Amino acid sequence: MAKWLDNAIFYEIYPQSFCDSNGDGIGDIQGIISKLDYIQELGCNAIWLNPCFVSPFGDAGYDVADYYTVAPRYGTNEDIKRLFAELHKRDMHILLDLVPGHTSVQHEWFKESMKAERNEFTDRYVWTDGIWEEPQGMSSIKGFCDREACCAVNFFSIQPALNYGFYKPEKPWQMSMDDEAPKATLEAMMDVMRFWLKMGCDGFRVDMAHSLVKNDEDGKGNIILWNKVRDFLDKEFPEAAMVSEWGEPDKSLQAGFHMDFLLHFGPSHYNDLFRCDEPFFSKRGKGSAKEFVKKYNENYAKSGGKGLICIPSGNHDMYRLAKWFDTDELKMCFAFLLSMSGAPFIYYGDEIGMRYVEGLTSVEGGFERTGSRSPMQWDGSVNAGFSAARADRLYIKMDPDEDRPTVEKQTKDDNSLLSEIKRIIAVRKKHKALQSKGKLEFVYAEDYPLAYIRSCEGEKILVVINPSDKECSFELDARAEESIYRLGKGVTVGSGKVTALPQSAEFIKIG
Repeated sequence: MAKWLDNAIFYEIYPQSFCDSNGDGIGDIQGIISKLDYIQELGCNAIWLNPCFVSPFGDAGYDVADYYTVAPRYGTNEDIKRLFAELHKRDMHILLDLVPGHTSVQHEWFKESMKAERNEFTDRYVWTDGIWEEPQGMSSIKGFCDREACCAVNFFSIQPALNYGFYKPEKPWQMSMDDEAPKATLEAMMDVMRFWLKMGCDGFRVDMAHSLVKNDEDGKGNIILWNKVRDFLDKEFPEAAMVSEWGEPDKSLQAGFHMDFLLHFGPSHYNDLFRCDEPFFSKRGKGSAKEFVKKYNENYAKSGGKGLICIPSGNHDMYRLAKWFDTDELKMCFAFLLSMSGAPFIYYGDEIGMRYVEGLTSVEGGFERTGSRSPMQWDGSVNAGFSAARADRLYIKMDPDEDRPTVEKQTKDDNSLLSEIKRIIAVRKKHKALQSKGKLEFVYAEDYPLAYIRSCEGEKILVVINPSDKECSFELDARAEESIYRLGKGVTVGSGKVTALPQSAEFIKIG
């Protein structure tokens, strides 16, 4: 396993919206390079970069037309090679976003696959045997080419599903995982990975990692497939890191991924904490972390310590945290996110409390997600420092609020969200117990507060978080030795009891 993951803190960059270096209204790689010092000063030492490859951008780059070439609007392959080098100079790392489940309809593989005459790519995608036979349980496209068949799609109709086989084939056109075409698809994707790893990237975040093998009983086929990838990486690129978009750590970690991050859908109860009518981190104190903790413990046990369960502040597919929380509540959210096990992921702009921008027309398949993809807000200059383009040429409209948060304003304010996050990250980096692989034990999650113990190499740190506006307590036999971080009025430990004052969090070394 890549040693650097032990203390990795990730920053997710949506390249279109981060920093525009040439004034065309779209963020680019040179813009990212210009902000690496900021990311490092924040405390993050790793980047997850959303898709940056050639694409018609029907789904913001998740419809890849060429896996081997950076999209011209972002720069060139030489630019991204320079990005890798600049990161490594700073002892930072980067994961590229790999989209292995589908391509764009404009990909050369698909253009060949559409032809009526058989060729090398005829079975590269999931096709039925006839134009009237649609794949059961899957969306499809048909009637657009000479081939007399329907093609399954994974998401939008512009994203035909690549063929990795079916765990349980039930129709004549459904190939097994061991057939030649599915094996060729996997080899082609591993060649893509080889290319970028040799270029200097440090691994991949894998889009829809659970979706490649179809008719898959309880993820068994996809676990087999990804273990083949794990074997290939262990032999050729043992330091390469793999993070899955799966949302079921008990499966993805068995599949050989180093990390699985929790999603806003699926069984994790992640939404109970941040995105529901009464989220746990609201000061109203009407939420609950109980089901989240129960499921987390189940996954933690099933994973057998094999990998990391990661909890992101958000991502390009979710509403921003600031849609639900004010600044004080956001500080509580980050006290939790940055003290849990696994590698934390901070979505660009969440560190300054960027807002979800309401009422935007969909851009590049964003639909309701578009409001979470607005340009990064750097300062008080034109377009908040994101771009020198005219406002009507920006990739997505800026947050129009004149009082919108910016890096410049928050850097100058010691009480800002940005300043608080820097403090928490500094504490995390100083204590191995708080880092990715430190052991985690929840000690209270019945109502408020939420409390857990992080431990490593003899160090034990009690984390107590009370986002509610009420004082609360629970029984715990522990001896406080030293407070290493406090937010709000704090927490008291003694006489078999822990008491958390309203809207307080504290990390306490215990004996």
